[in-house]
Parts: sequence; structure tokens; C-alpha cells
Amino acid sequence: MIDSFPRRLGAALALVLCLVGTALAQPSNQPLRLVVPFPAGGTADVLPRILAEKLRASFPAGVVVENRTGAGGNIGAEAVFRSAPDGTMFLASPPGPIAINHHLYKKLAFDPTKWVPVTVMATVPNVLAVSTKVPAQNVAEFIAYLKANPGKVTYASQGNGSTSHLTAALFMQLTGTEMTHIPYRGTAPALTDLLGGQVDVFFDNLSSSAQYHNAGKLRILAVADAVRSTVLPQVPTFEESKVPGMNAVTFFSVVAPPGTPPATAAAMQKLLAEAMAMPDVKARFAEQGAEPRGWSTEQTARFIQAESDKWNKVIKSANVTLE
Repeated sequence: MIDSFPRRLGAALALVLCLVGTALAQPSNQPLRLVVPFPAGGTADVLPRILAEKLRASFPAGVVVENRTGAGGNIGAEAVFRSAPDGTMFLASPPGPIAINHHLYKKLAFDPTKWVPVTVMATVPNVLAVSTKVPAQNVAEFIAYLKANPGKVTYASQGNGSTSHLTAALFMQLTGTEMTHIPYRGTAPALTDLLGGQVDVFFDNLSSSAQYHNAGKLRILAVADAVRSTVLPQVPTFEESKVPGMNAVTFFSVVAPPGTPPATAAAMQKLLAEAMAMPDVKARFAEQGAEPRGWSTEQTARFIQAESDKWNKVIKSANVTLE
């Protein structure tokens, strides 16, 4: 009896792996591909790479994180949207091509309402980050500076229609201010020019900017969340800074192509959630200022819909449209 236990345990583990593999419907000779539709270097790229390290044990053919950039995330998203729903390719992305772009673009080559939700990897609050060349030391001074220099202050974004662009639009709506938009292709190049003083402002996500705030290379004036961040507890929220309603959180989610079976999505969600529960992954997410989520497919679907509705209102109010 004792000698047979290892054999029974091995058989049980083999059965579990077989069931997961069947649910993911992944051909054994193909790697898992996580497509990030933005450049390397930003949070959108870092988080999937952290998780990919943990997923490799479940995918003998390997796990590949692939950056396909351009058009506000639409190029990479379209590639995944048109791929086979066989569990070999997923989109790992911030909100743009998942919950926002269909409100922005007059025509898309894919339909974001058809994504099969898998999970939300993490949420990160957006922050108001300014160049050290900007004289304002707090939000009140910044608003006064903008009103004294209408349209002269430039703000970077991760691209037209990105969360940083729309967060800036929301801020201008709430404060009655005006800035000039300078779109980039992702977080990294926008942040580089903010640090270099080529642009004045960036409504970045906390994870990218916090280290530079701590090093004195830029200043974060406020956090766009309901509570202060544990990463920068000394920085007030916009609510505390007398700008109520200024809430903007970037989420990073994983979705599958249309037609992906629910069992495949659920199996992938389970693997990702297990990875996110690992202490070392939590620690590395925390370094990025990211709160691990790992939500179920159902909760992810509800959250994406709520975020889509929220930003649609901002887009219509700001009259933002893209070709």
C-alpha cells in the first residue's frame, strides 16, 4: 500500500494536468502567446512578463510575451481578435483596446464587445506627475498655473484615447483648465520626455512614475484613487486636493479571442490567479505599484463593462474622436 502511493499521486497529478490541458485546448507543439499591444518597458509589458515566468511550468512548448504596438493598442488587439480560439493566444492589455477604443474610433477592424474575458491582472491608480520645470508644488498651485497659462502647458499620454489621455481630459473638465496634448506610443517614451523636460505633465500610472518621484526627477502631486497609495502615502488624493470626482484607475486585463470556449477562459484564469497568489509575484507587483486581482471571468466581465461605460461618458463630454 505504501509503495503504491507515489504511483497513485503521480496518476492523479497527470489527470489534473490533462484536464487543464484539455480545457485550454492548446496544441502541445505551440507555445502560449501573450500579446502586449504596447511597447516594452511600461507596466503593461512588465506585469505579463512576471506572470509568464510562472506559467511556463504549465506549457511545455513555452510562453512568449510579444509586443505588437501601434494605433492605441489596436494593431496587437486585432491580431489576437483574428487568431484561432484554441487557447494559444491571449491579449494582455490596459483598457484601450478592451474597453475604450470602440468609443473613440469611428471604425475598428475588430469588435471589443466580443472579447472573452479571462481575468484582471492588476489595477494601478493614475497620478498627476509634473516635470521639475513646472513651478507648482501641489494641485491648487498647478491649477492656478494652468489658468495663468491656458493652452501653453503640454501633457504627454500613452497615445490618443489612452487612459492617460482621457484622465487628462477628465481633469480639464473638472477644473476648467486647458492643456496641449502630446501623444506618444506607450508609457516609456512619454515618461522619458517628461523626465527630460520636453513635456510638462503626464497622467501616468503610479507604478511607472513612483520611483522617479522618490528620486526627485519628477513630482507627483496627487493620486486619482479613493484612498492614498501605500506606495506613496505622503501624496494626497485628488479628493483631498479639492478636486472631487477625479478618480481614474488603469487596469491590466487578459482577454481571449471571440469564440473561445468558457472552459478555456476559466482554465487560463485559474492558472493566472494561482500565479498572482504567489508571494514573490505579489512582491514584484507591489514594486510596480500594482494591486494583484486575479478576478473570475464573470467579475472581470462586469468590471470591464463598468469601466467602458465610465470612459464613454468622458469621451463624449470631451468630444474625443479618432480615425
